[in-house]
Amino acid sequence: TGWPTRVWIPDNDEVWRPAEITADYKTGDNVLHLLLEDGTELDYPVDPKALPPLRNPDILVGENDLTALSYLHEPAVLHNLKVRFVESRLIYTYSGIILVAMNPYKQLPIYGDAIIHAYSGQNMGDMDPHIFAVAEEAYKQMARNNKNQSIIVSGESGAGKTVSARYAMRYFATVSRSTSNAQVEDKVLASNPITEAVGNAKTTPVSFHCIFSENERNYHIFYQLCSSARRPEFKHLKLASAEEFNYTNMGGNSVIEGVDDRANMIETQRTFCLLGLKEDFQMDVFKILAAILHLGNVEIIAVGDERSSVSQDDKHLSIFCELLDLESNKMARWLCHRKIITSSETVVKPMTKPQALNARDALAKKIYSHLFSFIVGRINKALQFSGKQHTFIGVLDIYGFETFDMNSFEQFCINYANEKLQQQFNLHVFKLEQEEYMKENIPWTLIDFYDNQPVIDLIEAKMGILDLLDEECLLPQGTDENWLQKLYNNFINKNPLFEKPRMSNSSFIIQHFADKVEYKSEGFLEKNRDTVYEDLIEILKNSKFQLCANFFQDNPIPISPFSSTIQVKSAKIVIKSPNKQFRTTVGNKIVKILNSYTPIDDFEKRVAPSFVRKVQAMLNNRENSTLLMLDTKYLFQVTFPFTTSPHALEAIQIPSSFKLGFLTRI
Repeated sequence: TGWPTRVWIPDNDEVWRPAEITADYKTGDNVLHLLLEDGTELDYPVDPKALPPLRNPDILVGENDLTALSYLHEPAVLHNLKVRFVESRLIYTYSGIILVAMNPYKQLPIYGDAIIHAYSGQNMGDMDPHIFAVAEEAYKQMARNNKNQSIIVSGESGAGKTVSARYAMRYFATVSRSTSNAQVEDKVLASNPITEAVGNAKTTPVSFHCIFSENERNYHIFYQLCSSARRPEFKHLKLASAEEFNYTNMGGNSVIEGVDDRANMIETQRTFCLLGLKEDFQMDVFKILAAILHLGNVEIIAVGDERSSVSQDDKHLSIFCELLDLESNKMARWLCHRKIITSSETVVKPMTKPQALNARDALAKKIYSHLFSFIVGRINKALQFSGKQHTFIGVLDIYGFETFDMNSFEQFCINYANEKLQQQFNLHVFKLEQEEYMKENIPWTLIDFYDNQPVIDLIEAKMGILDLLDEECLLPQGTDENWLQKLYNNFINKNPLFEKPRMSNSSFIIQHFADKVEYKSEGFLEKNRDTVYEDLIEILKNSKFQLCANFFQDNPIPISPFSSTIQVKSAKIVIKSPNKQFRTTVGNKIVKILNSYTPIDDFEKRVAPSFVRKVQAMLNNRENSTLLMLDTKYLFQVTFPFTTSPHALEAIQIPSSFKLGFLTRI
């Protein structure tokens, strides 16, 4: 009787396939009689306790807000996005307070000034979903309520996060230009090509997101510089094509289709000039970038199993030292040796080839880190204005949760950062919204939601994973194996979020908010140390190239023009190591940064967040295909800002219920 019951069933090729139930199902039956869309009849085995998810009525399919759907589950969300994207070419969909954005892999005519003005002054929800609607809401709240705002853009590599962040910035510049001097807004837009060149890389989804690892490409600025190597003003940098440098050829693909690195270099230089950063400043920056590339080509030679050396005749060493005005004989020696200072003596110890390679690459990363901070500092200075700063809008472009076949320290750090952002999201969506209901005396039953504080504690608390890692890094004979054994001893059968893999003695598993992830312990200590030995730092301190020398002084001047007005409160006391080489491990710095604005309640009082989730649509032939394929590993990423978690659906349920409508239960 009535309309046939329609369901979704899993499919290896299409992820989910629609079907109709053709015979009444009786409680306890182990088979469903189904009719597929192609006319195939199927006796489908089922578990009576886990029946296939129901399909939404056709009238609801294509809704611009996922919370309007009758049934909220994985196939319903994917199908709704597919219908909007494939049939209507609509890339934006709301999920309550979240904006889900599909990457169409082409420019769309929906970002012009006319569109910006159409969204300006409108309430979120009055018009079609759009990044401009999110930007307008943040701008309006900042102006009306005098409260700082943040827009958090997340997604995997290639999902289009940076483009979304760029459109948000363009929106702010355009709408504020009508009420203020346009000069500052123009400079903000001009800073985009620079920050993207020095801060962005084209990476594959399995990359480690760290400079000088096997990414598809390194930072864009290196390729822009190499592509311009033959220009007369760059000849003294002694550069060549990107394929000839280790730091730019690791991914095996130095060219991006449709990207003209030479033209982009000219654009980068032009925007430097727009910000008042003239030729002398630019050439200093390019000298340091070229020096980094040459450093990566310095050959470390193994001398037996325990020693290594660098030839003083090494061409790239000579160019590196020439560009930075360093003593090449000292650099050759201290790339392969280090001092160990005890209470009674100083010992010079040779390094193995792998140790020397790590020291070389750590130095390259250290120089680049200083250069990046320097450039950002100069951009901030160029953006300063004479008026008083009242409030701000922050746009955060961040990688989403990651889990690959092989996960290492980089994924661990990214996932830890995402846990902290997830906690912020949980607090905003669940806790504060419910408190608002209680404050307004609206009848309301408090809803329990998943709290990821236990996994954060596992990672960052005293005697947690990072604390034990830092402790092992301090030991002269510390090893990945010893650290892993400490994790096993401390957490197996004692913490339900930590596991040892059955088939491995070199890995550990963490039950993150999003998913279980297995991490290989190999390399954790070396990557956490990211050791730049003091002997190399001393050489750079004494550089006759003033900019390089300034990078490594003991008391650098703060680079942010806002440092005097923003008070940062550390959530935890950080114990400094007496050993200079290890005093700032990567893990230690990440914990400090992520806890700078805690407690979260305090952050929430000062900054109101908005969330944008970028999704990478994988289309067959992209342009002409009618079939939307989403990798099964990322199914849930379309419904939640940071994770692939089954808890993701809570985020849709809660905003739905906040409309005081019916709460959808799954």
